Amino acid sequence: MTIQVSETPAQVQARTERQKLGKPSHWVHDKPTQFDNPWPSFRYITLSDFKDVLPILMNKAPSKETIAKIPTKKPTWGAEVAENAGKIKATWLGHACFLVELPSSTLGVRGARILFDPVFSDRCSPSQIIGPKRFTPPPCSLEDVPEFDAIVISHNHYDHMDTTTLQNLFKRPHAPHVFAPIGNASYFRDLGDARRVTTDVSSSQKVEFDITFTPGQHFTGHGIFDRFKTLWGGWVVEGVASEGTGADEPQAKVYFGGDTGYRTVPSSSDEGPETLPVCPAFKEIGERWGGFDFAMIPIGGYSPRGSLSTVHCAPRDSVALFKDIKARRALGMHWGTWILTSEPVLEPPELLATECAKVGIKEGRFGVCGIEETLEFDVGAKDEA
Repeated sequence: MTIQVSETPAQVQARTERQKLGKPSHWVHDKPTQFDNPWPSFRYITLSDFKDVLPILMNKAPSKETIAKIPTKKPTWGAEVAENAGKIKATWLGHACFLVELPSSTLGVRGARILFDPVFSDRCSPSQIIGPKRFTPPPCSLEDVPEFDAIVISHNHYDHMDTTTLQNLFKRPHAPHVFAPIGNASYFRDLGDARRVTTDVSSSQKVEFDITFTPGQHFTGHGIFDRFKTLWGGWVVEGVASEGTGADEPQAKVYFGGDTGYRTVPSSSDEGPETLPVCPAFKEIGERWGGFDFAMIPIGGYSPRGSLSTVHCAPRDSVALFKDIKARRALGMHWGTWILTSEPVLEPPELLATECAKVGIKEGRFGVCGIEETLEFDVGAKDEA
């Protein structure tokens, strides 16, 4: 079977108009608050796709035996010890939420801490009465999360941007700065003080670290009528050399994938040929930054494949993305918290291990960790096979 996918006439026209106006690739040329995915690897989700996905919301929670197989650990939050000085510290807080601490050059003084896509509510829904309910409890209380400096949001879906969680985090004595994609300014204004929110990150911005918004293949919608009205994507965070450190000393480079697809497969029973178009953004990211010390990459939410492959990575896609961005170490996310799709709860990490083995990625380079587990990652380590 041969499948050829190329740009549709509408995609060609949109790309041409954007080029004429000097607009970034995600912008729809004549609608300043409308965005799209400009690659042949993407197709729009249809009403038929929604019919395939809606029954999933009626699925029951997995058994206690299954839930018990999802590891949980007591978080250390990267408590400073001599052998971990100069390392990236990452704590998985379920689904797509991580607390990441960049290295500090001063023993006993923590580095910058960033909280990615925090959702601590029971349901990822506009209501806490209906909608997908956690089958693993919140990893800890918000009060237990140590002081941090920034919140980073990938997009406005409820499993990544939760109003109640953000409102509570804004009440902290040392309220963090928020970085969110363009189009979300009015949402944050409604939450309260928007002065500490940045929603237009068009290039690298330096705070205690450099942060850059990067493309992904997904979509947005926080209501019925606002699909594609706000932007989506991933983030690159780079450490900044401290005063007194050598200019040649390597700085930490971290990638957060948010939620993204990689390619569109023809049906739920067919992964398609190797020649299917893939999203080119990830190779461009790898080439621009030359690789990453640590990456957070989605591995779940992919079934039924024929409907969801265009916006969610299956482990096979996650491994290809890992290689495209030239990550040295990565952890899988976007699994083990809510039933949002139809694959078995424990399948994503199992398939991830299989796919890594197929392409010769050494064990330990790309895997999963327990909820609340804190892992450390070296900075500037040499690439491995």
